Amino acid sequence: MARIVLDNVTKRYPDGTEGVKDLSLQIEDGEFMILVGPSGCGKSTALRMIAGLEEISEGDLWIGDEIVNDLDPGERDIAMVFQSYALYPHMTVRDNMGFSLKLAKVPKEELTKRVEEAARILGLQDHLDRKPANLSGGQRQRVAMGRAIVRKPRAFLMDEPLSNLDAKLRVQTRAELARLQARLSTTTVYVTHDQTEAMTLGDRVAVMRAGELQQVGTPMELYHEPANLFVAGFIGSPAMNFLPAQADGDVVHLPMVDAPVDEQLRSRLEGVARLIVGIRPEHFQERGAPGTDGWPTFEAEIDLVESMGSETVAYFSVGGDEVHADLLEELSREVEGNERDGGDNRVTARLEPDSALRRRDTAKLVVDASKLVYFDADSGARIGVDTASAVATA
Repeated sequence: MARIVLDNVTKRYPDGTEGVKDLSLQIEDGEFMILVGPSGCGKSTALRMIAGLEEISEGDLWIGDEIVNDLDPGERDIAMVFQSYALYPHMTVRDNMGFSLKLAKVPKEELTKRVEEAARILGLQDHLDRKPANLSGGQRQRVAMGRAIVRKPRAFLMDEPLSNLDAKLRVQTRAELARLQARLSTTTVYVTHDQTEAMTLGDRVAVMRAGELQQVGTPMELYHEPANLFVAGFIGSPAMNFLPAQADGDVVHLPMVDAPVDEQLRSRLEGVARLIVGIRPEHFQERGAPGTDGWPTFEAEIDLVESMGSETVAYFSVGGDEVHADLLEELSREVEGNERDGGDNRVTARLEPDSALRRRDTAKLVVDASKLVYFDADSGARIGVDTASAVATA
């Protein structure tokens, strides 16, 4: 096991494009660190630099107590698990898992011991003599993980290892992977574009955008204390709602309600030319719900209701100026694959499972004003947060 430190690491290609820009991140010994972000954000490039598969243009990479910039991949004592299982079809599970040890001329007795131990950990004891064609997708992925485990490396590097699995199997394998990492306590760097994977797997999560680290923290820190609009919109499902707002003394005017602000927040909002307020879907409720006394009240016509069994998700629109910010436009293009629509501001509310609301109903709703999150629309930064402190340095 080993600590991994990226100290102002940059990857610059021959045409001048920077895939990763001045990345500083410290991954503790035994930590499960997730690199998450949309396609092209630099997360896989960062992982490949740790592995030695991409050359570092600037900065230093530490694994343990040594700088490894100039070490070949085989000299770094790391093991990778890729999106592709990359199993040898003519070999049994036993032979696939032990192949790297065989190449390293590990004694046969030790090789057998390591393979059987990894098979027990992964629940593959009964499949050791099967070939990959006779295994399910989840079992093949576990074989790929077993091939990494037997090496007993200082760190595991995983590049979207679950993306080839169907939804149900992905959830199951995700749980197995979390238990496995906790049992082995091996430093793990895991790349994904799926924020649900990031939130459920990682000890800490590093959110990347356009080659730059936006914020690093525990899943709950990112969810409740996002550093900027991009992190706020990327983390959370359903996503955070964003509405235009206007500060006016001790209240903030939203399209549907006025929210009170305390003196400290009032001073922070002074001088902000364009204000955006973020509201998580669960911070709406129907009027009269327990614990909502004193919450600002409004009415809205419901456009769509999704009854999920454990919750009810309602969609509606509110008036006001269209919310606009560069980070939100970018988030919409990169994550949703389209430009933000004009017109009214669409809102998602997560309500109680026994809600009787239906499409076209006029709902009486309340919002928890104490949970509103305020952003500067021009910079994208969350107001009242030192964003530098949210980004880890080596």
